[in-house]
Amino acid sequence: MEIRFKTNPLQKCYERSQFAVRKFGDEVARRYVQRINIIKHAHDIDELMRLPGLRCHALKGDRAGQFAVKLTGFYRLIFTLEGDSLTIARIEEVSKHYGD
Repeated sequence: MEIRFKTNPLQKCYERSQFAVRKFGDEVARRYVQRINIIKHAHDIDELMRLPGLRCHALKGDRAGQFAVKLTGFYRLIFTLEGDSLTIARIEEVSKHYGD
């Protein structure tokens, strides 16, 4: 899949690990880059959903149309799919799943 980012800071976190570590901490930063690389090499959303460690799933309610993958126990990487054949993943945010 092609990867796009909603904001420049999200792209910067992917391209420069030290920036991601400052923003998210060591573990979340490492998994952020790792998960984006997995999404990048996937052929489609079904392939991502079959990978058990990711826990990739469609979101509901106000977030319908978005997908989440697990980064850590509390953190999720939120993305949407774009393009005619849904082969563009747009990274939307890193979310603390259960709030503070």
